[in-house]
Amino acid sequence: MTETPQQRYEISSDPSRLDASRIHNWLSTDAYWALGRTRERQDLAIAGSLNFGAYDVVSGEQAGYARVVTDLATFGWLCDVYVDRAARGHGLGAGMVTAARDHLADAGIQRLLLATEDAHGVYEKVGFKPLESPAKWMSLQLG
Repeated sequence: MTETPQQRYEISSDPSRLDASRIHNWLSTDAYWALGRTRERQDLAIAGSLNFGAYDVVSGEQAGYARVVTDLATFGWLCDVYVDRAARGHGLGAGMVTAARDHLADAGIQRLLLATEDAHGVYEKVGFKPLESPAKWMSLQLG
């Protein structure tokens, strides 16, 4: 019998459980959007965000991470979703995104956005769709 992500992993928004060193290593060395990000910059991002960790229920070891930049009232930006290579392929990414979505919906958030280069299928499983009116959105590159 195969374990489901819900049986093998616990997803938590408790910031005291985060393994900041592991998160930094994952993102700065293996995530195309964050390659080379400094530990200081990552720690600032964690401190200013709502964070979700996925933890192996047996070992307690962190196996995944997701971050939401939010005001906890109207809007959220989902980013830095990462699953350890050894834990991939079992739905853990979708599980973390679902946990973040549900947490924010319970808080009354009306809109949650994200950007992805290659994981559209993961996000579509939990309800994300392409922007209906992308021409309304603008961006400003600061760095």
